[in-house]
Amino acid sequence: MRGLIFLLLIAIPSLSIAQKDLELWYTAPAQKWTDAMPVGNGRIGGMVFGRWNHERIQLNEESIWAGSKINNNNKQSATHLPEIQKALFEGDYKKALELSSTYMVGTPPRVRSYEPLGNLFIDYAWKSEPEQYKRSLTLNTGIVNTTYSIGGKKVKQEVFVSAPQDIMVVKISSEAPADMNIAISREQDIDVYKSERDIAYYSGQINDTYDSLLGPGGKHMRFAAAMKIVATDGKVVPVQTDSSAGYDIKHAKKIVLIITGASNYNIKGLDTDNAINPFLVCKEKLSRAAAFKPDVLQQLHEKNHRSLFDRVAFNLGEDTNKNIPTNERLEKVKAGAQDNGLIVLYYQFGRYLLMGSSRSPGVLPANLQGIWNDMYKAPWNADFHTNINLQMNYWPAESGNLPETVLPLANFMQQLIVPGGLTAKEMYNAHGWTLHHLTDVYGRTAVADGVWGVSPMAGPWMTFPLYRHYEFTGDSAYLRNVAYPVIKGSVEFVLDFLVKSPEGYLVTNPSHSPENAFFVPGTDRKEQSQLSYAATIDIEIINELFNNFINAANLLKTDTDLVNKVQAAQKMLPPLQVAANGTLQEWIKDFEEVEPGHRHISHLLGLYPLDLISPNTPALFTAAQKTIERRLANGGGHTGWSKAWIINFYARLLNGDEAGRQVQSLLQKSTLPSLLSTHPPFQIDGNFGGAAGIAEMLLQSQHNEIHVLPALPSNWSSGSVKGLRARDGYTVDIDWKNGTLIRLVIQSDRDAVCKVRYKEKLKAINLKKGNNNIIF
Repeated sequence: MRGLIFLLLIAIPSLSIAQKDLELWYTAPAQKWTDAMPVGNGRIGGMVFGRWNHERIQLNEESIWAGSKINNNNKQSATHLPEIQKALFEGDYKKALELSSTYMVGTPPRVRSYEPLGNLFIDYAWKSEPEQYKRSLTLNTGIVNTTYSIGGKKVKQEVFVSAPQDIMVVKISSEAPADMNIAISREQDIDVYKSERDIAYYSGQINDTYDSLLGPGGKHMRFAAAMKIVATDGKVVPVQTDSSAGYDIKHAKKIVLIITGASNYNIKGLDTDNAINPFLVCKEKLSRAAAFKPDVLQQLHEKNHRSLFDRVAFNLGEDTNKNIPTNERLEKVKAGAQDNGLIVLYYQFGRYLLMGSSRSPGVLPANLQGIWNDMYKAPWNADFHTNINLQMNYWPAESGNLPETVLPLANFMQQLIVPGGLTAKEMYNAHGWTLHHLTDVYGRTAVADGVWGVSPMAGPWMTFPLYRHYEFTGDSAYLRNVAYPVIKGSVEFVLDFLVKSPEGYLVTNPSHSPENAFFVPGTDRKEQSQLSYAATIDIEIINELFNNFINAANLLKTDTDLVNKVQAAQKMLPPLQVAANGTLQEWIKDFEEVEPGHRHISHLLGLYPLDLISPNTPALFTAAQKTIERRLANGGGHTGWSKAWIINFYARLLNGDEAGRQVQSLLQKSTLPSLLSTHPPFQIDGNFGGAAGIAEMLLQSQHNEIHVLPALPSNWSSGSVKGLRARDGYTVDIDWKNGTLIRLVIQSDRDAVCKVRYKEKLKAINLKKGNNNIIF
């Protein structure tokens, strides 16, 4: 960059960046659910199969969950906590596990599942097979198209979910008159199906069976789905059966449907609300949307969608494979081919999925499957897993210029501190709030599943996306009113929970390195434990929490006494340690792990997404590198989300070629033909973590500096990215050729002195608010 010469150009900034449309496309309908194409607006989701004869669009609404609101805190926990802590300090792990299993695990211990809203089926009466079939998802517009010819006549189906109108739209056009049956249905818990000229709908109530592990039975959440035909030139006859509601349509060349769903869930209180009538909610939404002409509905949707999606443009050179179906491209990559265009598509698909599963009109964060689920008992209940997965869902949000997607999470956390406060008090006799390794829409915060759920630092961990949103946006009103109360309550809990260890440190006890275990010393590897005290991840979490709190309190000029207490406590935390084998120690002692290739690499949280481990801490930096190498050598990174995390680790280690190899591995081993990530099975966090890792390879902004192209692989030799965000309110455009930076543009949200690093050079540059500051 020739010394980072600075040049300022006055320009009117634009949030959106023109780019070529990005398309996932296929030459055959989806045969199974994971082959279908997702659409969503944060609240309503759909999986479009693109079938030409028996079309299925599987429907979701973000809040439809089995179960009910209960306090499942183990009321005996606080009484027995000192005994558990004593056992762990004395190395009696067997006793600690037995006591924790009896007196800490929630009653009941498990949550119920996120459930589907239902299905939309379209049965066509074609008399011949289709030709020239294609189904596609255009990421820039959020529209799934299915096109084919029947008897030489073209047929087109378009599906999108509008955020402004909060409805799904299905547009069907045919050059020849078509007959079809259109119906909505759900497999269970339906009270009524009704088809009228103006509206077809069903409504029901989830009926849970009592289960000692899951909780009380009975009729719980109410829900409804409704459909309206807003345009057609065919003859329409309402049809209802015992299992569906819909219409027979004859001789139509054009049909436009609008569909929506609702429940009686109220996030204020994290509970159902009998004052909400889901059918009336649906009816009102359809009525408002029907006031717009179909073309206007689409225009409003596209404008809104592009206003978010088009903020970031990315390329790795000309995409020479764009005329090859996406599944075939992926197969070539699995066979060893390098396809940089597919990497671009994967990154932008991750942003698309986050937009579709976490933004207004939605009010809930993205769960383990975003908002897309077709099962009544989903894998891991499609819950909110808070020991890496929910956090990972939001890793690409800020750098990917989608800050709005964090707001449903922040909103949810504001509500969660209420039941979390009960958990802190009843389980730990502590102030503030916390939660453990998972929760649901009803706000369960007790220990779930088993002793591996004894992870009270999950609560503090969940504050990080909220503070990161402030770091990137600089929104002081948000910090004061939204993030700070959540962070402060977490600090209050941690201060009460910390106890003095035999070594004289303040430590967490009990403590758990997520889902991992070690061999108990002196048992000849016959005894294992998941519990100890002061697991490394806990110390990293607390350091980050305390740093964030101190910064926030000082910025807001508040809580001086509490800041002093936090600073005093932070000085008494144990240090991060290097094990005898040169890796970062995972626990307070140098235990032997049971599974050296474990999917969780929790003790490297300080490397990413935190910045406690960096080139500025060389011993820990080297130990982190050895930790990853050892995990991979023993089969680690075998789940989609774990592989995605490793990409981010190598980006932070400034190892571009290895990060690039891990991106390739993510595509080869953990990606479905639809580009959805697989654990296996499908789990969306891999998509989000992978997208975050790709961005992290191109731009980093920790340590009060912007680091440009910190981990560029040699086979990403030329390309550009425009619109990435950095901490402190910077929007960054980068162009490079033959592995060398050729253009850097930074737009600042305020007048600032920005430190910019490229390779070994670091320079401070004065930036003016709102201008495109071009740096050569």
